[in-house]
Amino acid sequence: MIAYPDTSFLCALYRPQDNSDRAVAYRGAMSESLHVTRLLLWEFRQSVRFQAFRYSKNRNVGYPFHEAEKMLSDLGDDLRDGLVTSVEIDFINILVTGERISKARTFGGGHRSFDILHIATAIDLDAKEFLSFDANQIELAAAEGLKTPLGGA
Repeated sequence: MIAYPDTSFLCALYRPQDNSDRAVAYRGAMSESLHVTRLLLWEFRQSVRFQAFRYSKNRNVGYPFHEAEKMLSDLGDDLRDGLVTSVEIDFINILVTGERISKARTFGGGHRSFDILHIATAIDLDAKEFLSFDANQIELAAAEGLKTPLGGA
């Protein structure tokens, strides 16, 4: 595996936003399917559903239910067609690596739990690159030795 994405990368693939052109171009240049885990898929799906909920309460935030449904459907199609592949992880290893990262870097960098778990997953899967548009997560990935081709070091 060469690259592992985070939720910001998936969001850019499945809903037009400022970074979508870069995400689509990167994915288009990949020689293998995009590898994800059940943890990443869960966080992405939950985020999409939450944004639709937010929109239902305030039309100035989030996005409509039909957009959320399309994002989830498009992801499902890509999983079915093999463009995205769900790979298995050893969650205990992820938590151990995540604890090491948290202990070493959160006091100084203010890193969120899921961000640390995604970096730990990339490390556990021997990814060389980490795909993100989140500046703080890019900084963390680089500090952990991962290349960050979409931003940062």
